[in-house]
Amino acid sequence: MSAANPLEAEMLAMGRRARAAARALALAGPEARTRAIEGMAQALRARAERVLAANTADLEDARSGGMTAAMMDRLTLDPARLEGVARALDAIAAIADPVGVETARWTPANGLDIARVRTPIGVLAIIYESRPNVTADAAALSVRAGNAVILRGGSECLRSNLAIHAALVEGLEAAGLSADTVQMVASRDRAAVGHMLSGLDGNIDLLIPRGGRSLVERVRREARVAVLGHLEGVNHVYVHASADPDMARAVVVNAKMRRVSVCGAAETLLIDRAAADALLPLIAADLIAAGCELRGDSAARALVPGAVPADEADWSTEYLQPILAVRVVEGMAAALDHITRYGSGHTEAIVASDPAAIERFLAEVDAGIVLANASTQFADGGEFGFGGEIGISTDRLHARGPVGTEQLTSFKYVIRGEGQIRP
Repeated sequence: MSAANPLEAEMLAMGRRARAAARALALAGPEARTRAIEGMAQALRARAERVLAANTADLEDARSGGMTAAMMDRLTLDPARLEGVARALDAIAAIADPVGVETARWTPANGLDIARVRTPIGVLAIIYESRPNVTADAAALSVRAGNAVILRGGSECLRSNLAIHAALVEGLEAAGLSADTVQMVASRDRAAVGHMLSGLDGNIDLLIPRGGRSLVERVRREARVAVLGHLEGVNHVYVHASADPDMARAVVVNAKMRRVSVCGAAETLLIDRAAADALLPLIAADLIAAGCELRGDSAARALVPGAVPADEADWSTEYLQPILAVRVVEGMAAALDHITRYGSGHTEAIVASDPAAIERFLAEVDAGIVLANASTQFADGGEFGFGGEIGISTDRLHARGPVGTEQLTSFKYVIRGEGQIRP
């Protein structure tokens, strides 16, 4: 490789090392993978002061650079959040290893014994923004599924990511696995992303972008390898006419305001006209008291004088801020039409007491996650029992919804015969 392009040479070398590490990891066995993830958690706790100091430096730069409050929240680590990251690694270590698991077995008329068996994908490349916890989650989930991984986080959290990565490498090496199993791109040069999109000379098997629309669209447009997409969360809560008022108030406020910067936060409230007169003013008062700005259609503003007019863009906006769009709808069909037109296929929820309405919503809404009588903030792999997640896939092929260990595997068919030949 020409010395005139040292970054390209470095990236290609990372790809080759990842391929070799992937082969070794797949053969290492579940016990070694478990020890490695447990070691990652232990090392992360031991390095907590260094990680938090690195994060403080990233936050200072982000603040001086004018980063939005929502992005600052995503970037921030504190002792409690860092311990939460370590606990997520503990949970991933405790998950049953998916590699080698038979998902089906049968014998057709030809007498062959055919089994479908989970296998690692190989080498993953994960490109993400702002969230340093993704560094640990992505590494541990990849290792649990038998994959090597190349991580490229945003430049705004590079110090945090490198400090976390150093702990992850300690855990890998303590378990006897190669440090190349989990590699971190240390360069801030955006050209590194372009090299990853090229596939690193065939050494990347799957690219996973986790970030805003511009990142995901660039990856889908330019990638020369398979992509597992994580698009924005334009999520709705639909309050049906049969909704219990107290439940509706609690679910809507939690879905929007528990943590506004996560992709599972609700961005639009749809409420049936039959319930709106009595219930919308109460929900709106709760949201406003919690610090949320409301943007409503004319019917919503008639009931909530403090709401500002919503324009067309509001219905398709992922705010990631304490802002909620509100529309009064004429029943289930109108709610479904709105979600179909403006939703991103991420997470959708209904609050209702009518069983038929609930089942219709769950059956007809096309999204990775659909909920009845629960907050959209449960759109999280940890809440699904996955230990953690790479993200929420809005794709329809291979994996959809939270991407955990099973979603980071492929499969092969293992066939055992007794000398059969095909006529």
